[in-house]
Amino acid sequence: MGNIEKIIEERILILDGAMGTMLQRYNFSEADFRGERFKDWPYPLQGNNDLLSLTKPDAIAEVHRKYLEAGADILETNTFSSTTIAMADYHMEELVYDLNYESARIAKEVAEKFTSMCPDKPRFVAGSMGPTNRTASMSPDVNDPGFRAISFEELRKAYKQQAEALLDGGVDVLLVETVFDTLNAKAALFAIEEIKEERNISVPVMVSGTITDASGRTLSGQTAEAFLISISHIPLLSIGLNCALGAKQLTPYLEVLSQKSDAAISAHPNAGLPNAFGEYDETPEQMADQIKEYLEKGLVNIVGGCCGTTEEHIKALADLAKLYDPRKIGSICTTE
Repeated sequence: MGNIEKIIEERILILDGAMGTMLQRYNFSEADFRGERFKDWPYPLQGNNDLLSLTKPDAIAEVHRKYLEAGADILETNTFSSTTIAMADYHMEELVYDLNYESARIAKEVAEKFTSMCPDKPRFVAGSMGPTNRTASMSPDVNDPGFRAISFEELRKAYKQQAEALLDGGVDVLLVETVFDTLNAKAALFAIEEIKEERNISVPVMVSGTITDASGRTLSGQTAEAFLISISHIPLLSIGLNCALGAKQLTPYLEVLSQKSDAAISAHPNAGLPNAFGEYDETPEQMADQIKEYLEKGLVNIVGGCCGTTEEHIKALADLAKLYDPRKIGSICTTE
C-alpha cells in the first residue's frame, strides 16, 4: 500500500463525489431502507442513507466502484451521520459501531480490489466524520443565547466511538468534514488524538470546513483563517473546504488557507449552488472549468466533489488534475 503522505506531494489526489446524490438514483423505498433486519423497526427509516451500508451493501459498494473507475484516489465511507448524536433521530444509537465498521469494511474491500489491479495507483479510504446535527458553540434557541444542545464531552465520546469503529473497519485516513462549528471539530480531533495515544498508532487526519454564505465565515462565525488557527495545534494531513458553495465561490477562501497553512489543502465543493428545487445543475464540464483556477494558481493537493456531484464530475476533475502539479506542501506564505 502506498504512503498517502508521500503520494500527496507527488500529484494532486482525487477525492470521490457525493454519496447521497448517487443513492438518489436508486429510488430506494422505506422497505429497501429497512431490509430484513429492520423490517419491524417502530420508526420511519427512509432517508437514513448510512443505514444502507447494512441493508443495501451492494449499492454502497457499487457507488464506491463507480467513483474509483472515474479516477478517484480516496473513497469516503458512507458514515457522514454515523454518530450516536445524529442516529438518535432514528433511535439507532446502538447501531453506531456496526454502521461505521461495515461502511469502512465495504469501502476498503472495493479500494483494495482496485489497488491490486493497479498497484501504481493505490486507493485509500477516508472515514467520514460529519458535523452532527447539534452545535457546541451556539444556542439553537434565540430566546436563550446561553443554552447549548450538546456539550464538548458528549461530542468527544460520540466521535471517539465513531473513529474507533472506522479504524477497526480498516480506514486509512480520518476525515472530519463539513465543519460549521469549530468546537464540534475540536471534539472530534481531541477524540482522534486520544485513540492514537491509546492504540499507539499514527493515522493521517483530514479536516474540511464549510463556509456557509457570502460573508466568508463558518456558521459559528469564523473566517477561514480563524478556523485554520483554531485547529492548528493538531497534526493534519490536510485542511480544506467543502459543501455549501460551488467551486467558484470557494476560491478566495482556499487562497487564504493555502497562504497560511503548511498542511496539504483540499477542496470538494458542490456542483454549483442549488436551484429553487434544491437540485444541482452544474455540469461536470462547468465544474472542472471552475476548479481549473485552483490548479492554475497552485492552491490544492486534493480535489473532489460534494452535493450534486456524480462519477461524471469526478472523472472530469481527475482528467484535469493530471495536467497540473500539486501545491507545494509546507509552502506557507510568511510575508506580512
